[in-house]
Amino acid sequence: MGVAVRVDAHHHVWDLSVRDQDWITGPELRPLRRNFGVVDLEPEARAAGIDRTVLVQTIAVPEETPEFLALAERSELIAGVVGWTDLTRPDIADELARLRELPGGRYLKGIRHQVQGEPDPQWLLRPDVRRGLAAVAAAGLVYDLLVLPHQLPACARAAADHPELTFVLDHLGKPPIATGVLEPWAAGVRALAALPHTVCKLSGMVTEADLATWTVDELRPYADTVLEAFGPGRLMFGSDWPVCTLAASYTQVVDTAQELLGGLGAGESAEVFGGTATRVYL
Repeated sequence: MGVAVRVDAHHHVWDLSVRDQDWITGPELRPLRRNFGVVDLEPEARAAGIDRTVLVQTIAVPEETPEFLALAERSELIAGVVGWTDLTRPDIADELARLRELPGGRYLKGIRHQVQGEPDPQWLLRPDVRRGLAAVAAAGLVYDLLVLPHQLPACARAAADHPELTFVLDHLGKPPIATGVLEPWAAGVRALAALPHTVCKLSGMVTEADLATWTVDELRPYADTVLEAFGPGRLMFGSDWPVCTLAASYTQVVDTAQELLGGLGAGESAEVFGGTATRVYL
């Protein structure tokens, strides 16, 4: 039996000399206003026992995805890319095919859009978006959901309408951890998890809590909710590096996830730390 591969299913990189990250604004995010590259992540990941990673888009510009694919081609760490393209473009199928033909195109595993920034809570249900989601499915890719709690009902409806497409919920759907409130977020998560072709990332938790004072116990109700809803076979660890560094080091994030999953058996833990991500992305 081979050794289980440990996967970080969610991280980013950016180079501000290539392109601004216009979402990095205000004093709270100031520590992120510098370059973060794979060369910075590699020693952190290796020290934490992470073998492979999934690189996820950061901004909605068409140039980023080809750059990430080329980066994956050169990297021994990056095993997959979740990129961005405009789901509403009429030639979405052709564009996805074009991306697959680029250098590193075989690393394209999924598509994501910052739905959290869309003012329409029903954005995922628009006819042009539905058409794009169908094209993502036809291309054999998955769709990452970056949403806020009030958008979870639309996620469940979109997933129900596209049973052929795997939907991956990023960052637990961004629950209000800093407030300690569970509902209606938990109900939205359970409705989404009731659909068997949905998956959730155990990621982004420390930055939804109080950045300076968070504790594992504060995170536990939220981690327990998604663990119960999705089960280890549909849950995957993601660091959300370097965003996580606002509240914790890479090693702290890995250790925290391991502590939150301490009640699992070795096989179940291996699912969250690699098995699920391998099936979905790699």
